[in-house]
Amino acid sequence: MSAPFTTQLRARRDTIRLGMHDVPTITFRVEMPAVWDVVRVQAPPADTVETIKKRALEALFPQAQYHEDFVMKLAGWEILNEHESLAAAGVKDGAILLLMHRQRRPLR
Repeated sequence: MSAPFTTQLRARRDTIRLGMHDVPTITFRVEMPAVWDVVRVQAPPADTVETIKKRALEALFPQAQYHEDFVMKLAGWEILNEHESLAAAGVKDGAILLLMHRQRRPLR
């Protein structure tokens, strides 16, 4: 099975890999427009959105003090329950998640 098209687009070289080697995973992107950066993630669909958000923040915006100051969006909509699984949130293989500040900030 080939990788989804969206995972072949520009991103950091390293992929965030979660889960055990024998557990099926999905591959998707987390983009953070505030820093113009993207990371690829491979994770089991049962992992929580909150887990992905924390790992993506570590990679993309390590100076973040509180993960609660950020939201994850899928197809333009905020994922309101970050304690639900990726599958329950509708994240599928090849999806693109946006990681954004909760409050709008001016661009500089």
